[in-house]
Amino acid sequence: MLSLKNSLAVLRKTEALKEGHFILSSGLHSSKYIQCAKLLSFPKHAEKICKSLASKIKRNFKNIDMILAPAVGGIVIGYEMGRLLKKESIFCERVKGKFRLRRGFNIRPRSKILIVEDVITTGKSSLECVNLIKKSKATLVGFACLIDRSNKKQLKIKKKIISQVKLEIPTYNKNNIPSYLKTIPITSPGSRRIK
Repeated sequence: MLSLKNSLAVLRKTEALKEGHFILSSGLHSSKYIQCAKLLSFPKHAEKICKSLASKIKRNFKNIDMILAPAVGGIVIGYEMGRLLKKESIFCERVKGKFRLRRGFNIRPRSKILIVEDVITTGKSSLECVNLIKKSKATLVGFACLIDRSNKKQLKIKKKIISQVKLEIPTYNKNNIPSYLKTIPITSPGSRRIK
């Protein structure tokens, strides 16, 4: 399994860990942003991190029927976890601002579903996925992600999150942005704003 130190080295090497002033898809501001797409553009590096996460998932969740990932960021990670765990993997997409299953995907009643994301900050996207699981009369097994950058104050998920890397990166709402951060031009990299 890949250590935290080695995982962080991979994120830096692939430039997946960025610094600046970012508005996250949650609407919060941050001085750091994890761009997993940069990591995934280097398959050999991504493979090491994904294999390590798959090992953690196997240890923590014994019975999974399917993996559900939110688009856009979770699609590749969800696929890779499905491949490594030998499970069906599907994704949901936003239609008029709400997650929907499209492309012929469906969740079978009573199936056990693991939600997989690239990065979790507040858990908002994951909880939207939970609604799809409930509507399908299936069971949520749990949550997994490559990077968990959540904190107790803003995290909406109450269950344990299995992650490859847990990062403590402060986030701020628009009313309490530190003065040093206000001087840096804002970037909005989150997929929720893609039209």
